[in-house]
Amino acid sequence: MKTIEISTLDHAPQVVAEWLNSLGEDLGWHDKARTYMLLRATLHALRDFLTVNEAVDLAAQLPVLLRGVYYEGWIPAKTPARPRGKEAFLARVEAPFVNVPLEEPEDCVVAVFDLLRRRLSAGELGQVAHALRKPLRELWA
Repeated sequence: MKTIEISTLDHAPQVVAEWLNSLGEDLGWHDKARTYMLLRATLHALRDFLTVNEAVDLAAQLPVLLRGVYYEGWIPAKTPARPRGKEAFLARVEAPFVNVPLEEPEDCVVAVFDLLRRRLSAGELGQVAHALRKPLRELWA
């Protein structure tokens, strides 16, 4: 693959692959498409449960390609989503998994949150966790 000589963009696919590999290893999954679908669905649910300012602050921490995934289809005027409880969050994450449902959706979300905790600044993640309702915040523990 030809590079475009902008290091952030040239390195971006490798960064996403590292994130997906790490998440897949955490879950014991070998299916990259399924792993990507989980990461994407969880990021979208998280984005939609935050205020616009909090969602943008979180996006600023994400690698460039994942930032694009995160913003895909976002309608800021519809955030934060209602209801914002744990069940509604898990339902959003589970929604794309129609053909092969997630066996343990809560464990899957915890794995994504753990990945974010390892890859992003603790200060920003503390603000995100604080913005979530208590039952959902407990998944960050």
